[in-house]
Amino acid sequence: MNATIRSEQIDSTTEVDGDHDSVSEVEAGIRDFVRNDVAYLRRPVIGGPEAAPLEPSAEATVNSVNSLIQRVAGTSLAEIEKLISELESLRDLLHAEGQRVQREISGYAQLSQAAMKSTRMIADNVTQWKRAADGLRNS
Repeated sequence: MNATIRSEQIDSTTEVDGDHDSVSEVEAGIRDFVRNDVAYLRRPVIGGPEAAPLEPSAEATVNSVNSLIQRVAGTSLAEIEKLISELESLRDLLHAEGQRVQREISGYAQLSQAAMKSTRMIADNVTQWKRAADGLRNS
């Protein structure tokens, strides 16, 4: 049993490390891309933003960045939605299990009360039989 738990812990740790590595890779790629290919877009344009439209290569770069961000965000959103779905399922399971446990406890309480009543009845009957037996011996 402990080996199974440890194996599951190692598997989940490996998954987390793998996800962390993937996220780090994507972040590094974005940083490099912004540093090398988009840095010139941050330079102020003389005459204001309306004065100079983006050149075709700059527009392609912006579209490329937007596409990359949408892919990364899409994956993150899908993971978040999956996690929300799993948490909702877990909530439903826990609610159902809570109700089951309440039913079990109620049944146990009823059984316990019935056992107490039966024990009292048996004790009362044994006491009466003992008195009757003592009365017969003494007579």
